[in-house]
Amino acid sequence: ALLALMQREGLDHSQIAAVTARVHQGAIDVLGRVVEPQTVHQAKFSMGTVLGLIAVYGKAGLGEFHRHALSDPRVAAFRERVEMRLDPDVDAAYPQRWLGRVEVLDRQGRRHTAAIDEPKGDPGNTLSRDELADKFRRLLAFSGAATDAEAEILIQRAWGLRQAPSVAPLI
Repeated sequence: ALLALMQREGLDHSQIAAVTARVHQGAIDVLGRVVEPQTVHQAKFSMGTVLGLIAVYGKAGLGEFHRHALSDPRVAAFRERVEMRLDPDVDAAYPQRWLGRVEVLDRQGRRHTAAIDEPKGDPGNTLSRDELADKFRRLLAFSGAATDAEAEILIQRAWGLRQAPSVAPLI
């Protein structure tokens, strides 16, 4: 919801004074304990770090966590401006639905809100082919399991499986 709000309002991370993530109790229990992460693993359980990466880099993937979660002062500064608040509607919907609700106060004193009812990747909001291929490329690059050229070959083979008489070429 934060990324959608930033894009909709044309906001840069530096223009945001405060963020309130309206969440379910489980998120508070799991993501509220880590205030200042010391490891990448802890950073993944810090709502402030997750939203800081999204605000600064536009995503919070493995690469962003490993390269920036602990070392980028912009992410650390943003983390300090994030709070979580229990939202009864979000809490009631969980775990069947993972609703995203965010409130932002910008540095001009304006308040903005955004809501996501179907997170990206859920059945009601699936990844496009391009998004799926991009995710595959990023995971391969992070793991070092294949070169860019090999990744492209695998992607093309996967897209061709529907018409293939056999899966042998993929293997």
